[in-house]
Amino acid sequence: MSPQVLIVDDNRATRASLGLTLRAAGYATAEAGDGAQALAFLRAGGPPPAVVLLDLVMPVMTGWQFLAERAQDKALPAVPVVVLSAVPGIDDDVLRRMGAEGVIRKPATVAEVLDAVGRRGRAPLG
Repeated sequence: MSPQVLIVDDNRATRASLGLTLRAAGYATAEAGDGAQALAFLRAGGPPPAVVLLDLVMPVMTGWQFLAERAQDKALPAVPVVVLSAVPGIDDDVLRRMGAEGVIRKPATVAEVLDAVGRRGRAPLG
């Protein structure tokens, strides 16, 4: 079974593009349009994803709110989170203290995304 990446972004085109890229590299993908959907996915009790790719600016629940809620809910699986955002002036140290294991700036290259996912999740088979 291929490791799964949960793509959390409110932009449908971004989710689709990341999904195509990751599936072509051998990963399975799941998608969430905001932080609340991502938390629901993690709480659903299925196999946890290998990595969460998280945008910061989204409606309903932002990436910052997702990180804060995740830190408070010890029942959630310990899944590595990589922030993938175009927000200017992101403070990597603050995001790491909030639980992010990495930060990538949009627009990101395919190599940057695959490197971040591969270092934090299980590498795909084959």
